[in-house]
Amino acid sequence: MARPVFIIDGSRTPFLKARSGPGPFTPVDLAVQCGRPLLARQPFAPTAFDQVILGCVNVIADEMNPARVAALRLGMGEAMVAFTVQINCGSGMQSIDTAYRYIREGTCNLILAGGTEALSYAPLVWPQGGVRWFAGLATARGIGAKIMAALKARPSYFKPVIGLERGLTDPITELNMGQTAEVVGHLFGITRAQSDAYAAESHRRLANAQKQGWLKGEIETAFARDGKFYDHDDGVRPDSSPETLAKLRPVFERPWGQVTAGNSSQITDGASWVILASEEAVAKHGLKPKAVILDSQWSALDPSIMGLGPVLSATALLKRNNLTVQDVETWELNEAFATQVLGCLAAWNDETFCKEILGLGGVAGQIDQTKLNVDGGAISLGHPVGTSGNRIVLHLVNAMKRLGTSRGVATECIGGGQGGAMLIEAV
Repeated sequence: MARPVFIIDGSRTPFLKARSGPGPFTPVDLAVQCGRPLLARQPFAPTAFDQVILGCVNVIADEMNPARVAALRLGMGEAMVAFTVQINCGSGMQSIDTAYRYIREGTCNLILAGGTEALSYAPLVWPQGGVRWFAGLATARGIGAKIMAALKARPSYFKPVIGLERGLTDPITELNMGQTAEVVGHLFGITRAQSDAYAAESHRRLANAQKQGWLKGEIETAFARDGKFYDHDDGVRPDSSPETLAKLRPVFERPWGQVTAGNSSQITDGASWVILASEEAVAKHGLKPKAVILDSQWSALDPSIMGLGPVLSATALLKRNNLTVQDVETWELNEAFATQVLGCLAAWNDETFCKEILGLGGVAGQIDQTKLNVDGGAISLGHPVGTSGNRIVLHLVNAMKRLGTSRGVATECIGGGQGGAMLIEAV
């Protein structure tokens, strides 16, 4: 029989908005910054874990397999098995899901699962013409040949492409993620005013959570090598309003598009960890579980409407557990774009979509937005791609405890046309 899997504890760094140039922390730096205090407060040694699993999308050249590098820097021992997982925006949740399945099936008892991303470290990529020119110059033999190779240079060869821009473009549909959000918005008639109102509310909710101190138990202060410290998510704009956001121009589909920089997730650096344990580990170490993972689901769909991934994965998850959307008391749906989130809500309330795509007898129903992303989301605090899936699970557990709710779902859309969802129950 499948064994229960408990979430014991977790922590994350502040989410730091990417500005000009690399930020103060690499992906592994971020993982270590929130991992050290998390491990230090546990009643067992860091070497007691069976495995370390870490989601990361933009791995930098100096940190191949960041899970292993982070585990060693965290003092978890040379014998610690550690590996990195990547499923784009779902990578941080994939680490939890992989750990969940290892523990559920009896292979492991105690796993550290996380996600990390430093989007400010996204590389500049040379154009292919420039790469070939460099290769020809390097392989030319003799002064004459090198001079001839050098003379073939063109100005375009020396104009690098931002790697993140290419990474956020689907190679199959050739649409970037913002354009896929435009498609979803068009399909369900989401207006610019609706998107801007949702974005403003995300900022309001995060600003209120910071003011109330609700995130203090979740965020670990990060200390940079130059002595500076970072103790809060710095992308929030408390003064955001639908009126101010309405002044921004569309980014991806000018002039009529709905998606702007103001109603999209922010490019951000950050890391998050959660500790998962079996009943055996709970008893052995005297642990106090916060929640239990009941189930998880991954789904896939046309990449051009990747933003609807949460609808497919969460619906399949709920159907398997004989639940409806109304049975879920707290939702975390990653805010890639306001238009995308609103498109998901509209899809659940669209009879044709629910019958023909989801296989339901009628509409799934309306999700009460007071139960959705109660403390804001990626629009206000940022979307470090490999981390977000982990953060929404961690925050869901903490929000459920604060609100006194017992059942929650964390879900996200995934670039490339996928979606992930996890069903959590408070302990």
